[in-house]
Amino acid sequence: MKRKSKWTGLMLLVLLLALSACGSGNVKNEATPSENSDNSQKTDHDGGENPKKDPVTIEFMGHGNPDEKKIFEKLISSFEKKYPNVTVKYTSVPPNEYSQKLKTLVGSGKAPDVFYVGGSEFYRFAEAKAILSIQSYIDQTSLFNPDNIWKQALDRYRYDGSKLGSGDLYALPKDVGPWAFVYNKDLFEKAGVPLPSAKAGEWTWNDMLEAAKILTVDENGDGKPDQYGVGAYSLESAVWANGGEYIDYETGTVMVDRPEFYEAMQFVADLTLKHKVSPNPEAEKAMNAYTRFLNGKLAMFAMGPWDQPAFWELPFEWDIAAWPASPNTGKTATWLGSMGFAISAKTAHPQEAFDLAAFLSLDENGQRENYQLGQAVPNLIDMANGEFMEMGKAPQNRQVFLDIIQDYGRPDVPSRSKDTQWIDTFLQNASKVWNGEMSAKDWTAEIKPKMQELYDKGNK
Repeated sequence: MKRKSKWTGLMLLVLLLALSACGSGNVKNEATPSENSDNSQKTDHDGGENPKKDPVTIEFMGHGNPDEKKIFEKLISSFEKKYPNVTVKYTSVPPNEYSQKLKTLVGSGKAPDVFYVGGSEFYRFAEAKAILSIQSYIDQTSLFNPDNIWKQALDRYRYDGSKLGSGDLYALPKDVGPWAFVYNKDLFEKAGVPLPSAKAGEWTWNDMLEAAKILTVDENGDGKPDQYGVGAYSLESAVWANGGEYIDYETGTVMVDRPEFYEAMQFVADLTLKHKVSPNPEAEKAMNAYTRFLNGKLAMFAMGPWDQPAFWELPFEWDIAAWPASPNTGKTATWLGSMGFAISAKTAHPQEAFDLAAFLSLDENGQRENYQLGQAVPNLIDMANGEFMEMGKAPQNRQVFLDIIQDYGRPDVPSRSKDTQWIDTFLQNASKVWNGEMSAKDWTAEIKPKMQELYDKGNK
């Protein structure tokens, strides 16, 4: 899961998750370890236990920025040392090209052995039997301890044949990605502004807005600030904190026209339109919020754990806080992302593919290397609560990552949809609110029937 902005990032996130449904014809029957491998006993399949194994090459495809690519190259090197008979051909695809490339490969029967999968694409691939049920492999590996892996991550990749969240595992979590509220500590201290609270509920929208006004600096007085108080404020955070919902998945009812939703949306829009503390679309186009934060020209922003390597190189101090709480509810919320490692149902090497996915997701040394390189919060709970918390690098308020995972993080909106046209339509047309053409109340009333029609059509 990567970063997003109010105007373009949300759309990019959904596009990365939104793959067209793949047919189930000509898919091999799902294999089990006993059918495809001589490793039928419960083991971690250490490479030293059978040095005479034939050489195997498997393909692994993911996406990410250059930092993520470097991290996975190191992790794969460690895997190949543990499993010396296995060579991994790793391909890192630009994020904006990944979904289409994966769709094409799966549709043509040429999917890599292991690949990233998430949200709606996971739902469709599992339903179409394009990915392997890995439950039989999980049952025979000593790496898997369900009590020591975030349930919030594992349940994303369960499928019982009709719905998500229960049944067999069809993927292992690459990560569990808490979307945190980050701030430039130096700018706050220079301006004499109290720092945001790391405790959920203590710092509200009003506190954030007051700080943002002070931290927005327009030296020329031309309406084009040299420094902004806040950028790319999460609409999901605002809506959920205010008690709103995009949809009730139990009934399939789109809920964007409710006061809890449109009031939160208007609050986010007014950070730009009314209060001028957040970059408008024109300013965002000139320099996006991420670059602005890196340049020390944005006081408050958003980050995932994967941003740490770049942020560790910054020439100023930064930290993370709880997302501001709605003054109407006293509650806060944010999205909790995740990608998974799935195995193609057509792989010729299911055991080796599973070994790679399990190493990247569950192996203690792999998880340690992963978090030390700044890629993710460990999937292993004891490691996350232990050595990860003792890590001597920013953020100081590292506990916020765990609070989001355990307390107030929620799955991103499209994650339980097979077809995402309904939310795509929302994102593609929300500019009418962001640019002030329509109020959030009027626009959500207008867009809701179209969203409902698309959801009903695509998710039966």
